[in-house]
Amino acid sequence: MIPTDVRYTREHEWVKEVSEGTLRVGITDFAQEALGDIVYVDLPEVGEAVEAGSSMGELESTKSVSDLYAPVTGTVTARNEKLQSAPELCNTDAYGEGWIVEIAPADDAELQGLLSAQDYEATITSS
Repeated sequence: MIPTDVRYTREHEWVKEVSEGTLRVGITDFAQEALGDIVYVDLPEVGEAVEAGSSMGELESTKSVSDLYAPVTGTVTARNEKLQSAPELCNTDAYGEGWIVEIAPADDAELQGLLSAQDYEATITSS
């Protein structure tokens, strides 16, 4: 499942504009399947500055620990507190209730530099 109304990173995060100046970020269905059952999510703090391509947290699964990368440079404005007690939401509803953080981007143009659904699909099918 690759929704067409969001943008993607090569590191398997999705990004959706939820309001003017706010981007919601989560992991893709492909990523959650590769990770397996997610048992813990280490979230960045609200107000924390993040830099595109840099780690901003971790996802721990029954298989491994994986970094969560910031898709854009900006400031974390919200984090999904439900994941503290229900990290499995990343598996069961990756594009909905399993969202991870919201970021106010420093540069709105960065969103346009991310992959389209078609480009992301080509990336995961060629790997």
